Amino acid sequence: MTVFVFEPQPLASVALAGSEQRLPVHRIYCVGRNFVEHAKEMGAEVSRGTPIFFMKPADAIVPGGGDVPYPPGTSDLHHEVELVVALGSGSDAVIALDDALAHVHSYGVGLDLTRRDLQAQAKDKRLPWDIAKGFDCSAPLSALVPVSDCGHDFTRRLWLKVNGKLRQQAPLSDMVFSVADIIHELSRLFALRAGDLIFMGTPAGVAALQRGDSFEAGVDGLVTFSGRITG
Repeated sequence: MTVFVFEPQPLASVALAGSEQRLPVHRIYCVGRNFVEHAKEMGAEVSRGTPIFFMKPADAIVPGGGDVPYPPGTSDLHHEVELVVALGSGSDAVIALDDALAHVHSYGVGLDLTRRDLQAQAKDKRLPWDIAKGFDCSAPLSALVPVSDCGHDFTRRLWLKVNGKLRQQAPLSDMVFSVADIIHELSRLFALRAGDLIFMGTPAGVAALQRGDSFEAGVDGLVTFSGRITG
C-alpha cells in the first residue's frame, strides 16, 4: 500500500459526450503554427519539415466550459481555438503514419489560452514559452466524442465566437500537419500514452479576451462548448 506524505491532487479528466465515463488526462501536447494564415498573422514562417510542439500541464484543463478566470501576470490574454485529439492507446515505439489514427479515442474542441505579452517577451529573449502557455486554467475544452460515434472527418469547420461574434474559423483540412502526422512525429520524441491530449493548432483571427467576455467554440457536426472569462 502506498502511503503519501499528503493527499495527491485529483486526477484531471474530461467527460465523454453522452456517457457517464470520463477520460483520464495524462499529458497535453500542443502544436504551434499548424495553420498557415495564423502563422502569417504572428509574423512566423511555416515549415512542412518539422512541427513545433509545446506542452501544458494536465491540470490546466477546464473541462466542459463554464467560468474561466482571467490569469494573473498579463494584460493581453488571447484565445486560440483548436481541435483536440484524445489518445486511447500509446506506444513506446515510433507509431507509423498508417497506424496513427488507430490510437485516437475521441475528438473535442478546446482553447489554447495564451498570455500574449509574456509570450512576446519570451520570444524577444529567445526564452521558453512556459509561463505564456502553461498556466492554470489555460486549456478549457469540450466533452470528447468517441471515434466510434464521429469517425475521422477532417472536412469539418473549426470556429470560435466571442460575445456572439465570429472571431476564428477554418476547415480542419487547412491544417499543415494532419492528426496522423502529429501522432507520428510526437511518437518520435515521447512515449505516447492513453489519455494524452493533443491541441492541434489554431487558425487565423486570434485576439484578446477581456473580463466578462463570453465565448462559444465548436467543430461543425461534432461538438460545441461555451464559457465566460471571469475577473
